[in-house]
Amino acid sequence: MSNEPAIAPTIESEFAVLPQHIGVIMDGNGRWATAQGKPRNDGHRAGVEALRRLVACAVEFEIDYLTIFSFSSENWTRPADEINAILGLMKRFVASDVSKFVAHNVRVRILGRREGLSKAILQMIDQAESRTAHCTGLQLNVAFNYGGRQEITDAVRALVQDAAAGKISAADIDEAAIAEKLYTAGMPDPDLIFRSSGEERISNFLLWQAAYAEFVFYDEFWPEFDREIFVRMLEEFAGRKRRFGGVGA
Repeated sequence: MSNEPAIAPTIESEFAVLPQHIGVIMDGNGRWATAQGKPRNDGHRAGVEALRRLVACAVEFEIDYLTIFSFSSENWTRPADEINAILGLMKRFVASDVSKFVAHNVRVRILGRREGLSKAILQMIDQAESRTAHCTGLQLNVAFNYGGRQEITDAVRALVQDAAAGKISAADIDEAAIAEKLYTAGMPDPDLIFRSSGEERISNFLLWQAAYAEFVFYDEFWPEFDREIFVRMLEEFAGRKRRFGGVGA
């Protein structure tokens, strides 16, 4: 659509230190809509536009990995009309934006359980992943039907199955072995996790991977996200001293 922001061309970064992997909890669509006197579903539509701005920023600043929390395993308890509206927006987003991702070398991966998902949702996932599989730039991870505890549970289950099959022994199970069974296997852990709307919790998002992430919480609702907020986030990250449990300088 003509009013959709284009993905920005890559520019030389002005920051000495950039996160390789950013995780984003896109929170506050409904509250933004309520504050505007609009239906909650209008907030989700505005949230999709903010997501487009986020991806454009990640491409512009040459971020390697971007993981967004789009739909948690707990979100299925929301009212059916809101769930259907969110899924409809996701379907239209994939249909309209995948060609842009391909043009800007963005690969899409979906993280989360797929058991029990409808055929239509599985087709949407396959379309997004297969059409961008060859892309080598930004990797956009979409956490859908996702929960951090369920991810760790699935990893443990997979290790137990390997042990029962004689593929590994108990002594082989270490942090690296667990990481290789997570949905994010082969990816670096997030350096930075951002949440909008003023809430200061991670809500079951990347629990294992976020062990040493830097956290940034801003008061703006997700539909208000723009390049200025992204730059503020990068500036804050660049000013942090990351010690990873050590003493540091």
